[in-house]
Amino acid sequence: MSSTKIRPQFTTFRPQGFLSAANASEFLERLAVEVKSTVDSALLVDMESVEFMDSAGLMALIKAFRLAESLGLRFGICSLAPSVRIMFELTQLDKAFEIFADQDDFQSTID
Repeated sequence: MSSTKIRPQFTTFRPQGFLSAANASEFLERLAVEVKSTVDSALLVDMESVEFMDSAGLMALIKAFRLAESLGLRFGICSLAPSVRIMFELTQLDKAFEIFADQDDFQSTID
């Protein structure tokens, strides 16, 4: 998992592989560090390289979202694989999270 600042207005965090019970605590820890240390007003979690996510991975995203919200930070998600997107839809969390097609789509809401 890595974080890369690619745009001056927001920070992007890019998890990779599987987000499951096996690594959810590590994922949350890294994402929380990113949320707390960002100097921008927005954080985008780019899920393009996430192949699978279970409920533990989803819970880690929820906790990071709440942390960002408490710090006044905008929190977006983009590039969801269909199998990951369905988790958000089934749990109706697609209504709670700001979900974007890609980074450019997110960028257009900032400009």
